[in-house]
Amino acid sequence: MFILDWLKDGVSWILVQFHGLFSIFLNPDSGWTWAFSIVGLVIAIRIVLIPLFVKQIKSQRNLQLIQPQMKEIQKKYAGDREKQSAEMMKLYKDTGTNPLASCLPIILQAPIFFALFGVLNGVSQYNPADTGYVAPGVFAWDQYAHLVTSMHSAEIFGVPLYGTFMHADATPNAIATRILCVILIILMTTTTFLTQRQLIIKGSAPDNPMVKQQKILLYVFPLMFMVSGINFPIGVLIYWFTTNLWSMGQQFWVIRNNPQPGTPAFDAKLLRDTAKEMRRDGGLPNTLEVIEADDAAAPRVQPKKTSRNQRKRK
Repeated sequence: MFILDWLKDGVSWILVQFHGLFSIFLNPDSGWTWAFSIVGLVIAIRIVLIPLFVKQIKSQRNLQLIQPQMKEIQKKYAGDREKQSAEMMKLYKDTGTNPLASCLPIILQAPIFFALFGVLNGVSQYNPADTGYVAPGVFAWDQYAHLVTSMHSAEIFGVPLYGTFMHADATPNAIATRILCVILIILMTTTTFLTQRQLIIKGSAPDNPMVKQQKILLYVFPLMFMVSGINFPIGVLIYWFTTNLWSMGQQFWVIRNNPQPGTPAFDAKLLRDTAKEMRRDGGLPNTLEVIEADDAAAPRVQPKKTSRNQRKRK
């Protein structure tokens, strides 16, 4: 497929550039050099996708704002699905809302994911004993052909980057490959779950009807990755784990600093902003001053004197 081949060339070129950068202070043939090159690939791709992420945030906010109008349309045209769909599309067009925008970063990363998968699969097919054979789809330029040998022999914790759980027997150390795959699958699944949970708990309004769907996806996506992860090469697992960490950090920053109105994160930001303004104006004392003021203002209760007979009765 032409587009996938073009993407594989682009992915391999980015990997080679980061490999050259990290080779300045790391062993060029080390698995960690190639692993960090995959991390560099993630950073480069996610920086390119930042405009789409901004569009995703705007679309999510628009969906939040037009919820009352959507409910009204659903109620008004409850018996006419065709008219309901037409009115919904008109509402989306008038408000500049794309309901699929939240999926764009994942959809656009999918070809990169498969391109990296193809590159690592090509590395796994490379046979060092056959000097005349170069795995297809790895590096499109002759000057980088020698790096196929380096990437094929590169290992982290004794495991090659092309190793998978299902084909661990094809690697030098099958047990180590399966253990590392399981660890990375758990990390990938956990970070996927936490990213979705963060969005639901802090970034969504309690009365948002889409929250129910998001809660379903909260468990569906991690389950899908857990099941399919046994066929992912180590390098792909590193890629997806890294992109999940990026998503968590990027999402945390947006939710904290620019939250949607009506969400718990928005209320928390209002409290923080109010507290900052009061401190700036000198109207909010610190905690120690409040405690000392309360102690000073509290009435002192003197103990009553009791006679010896009264103490004996007690």
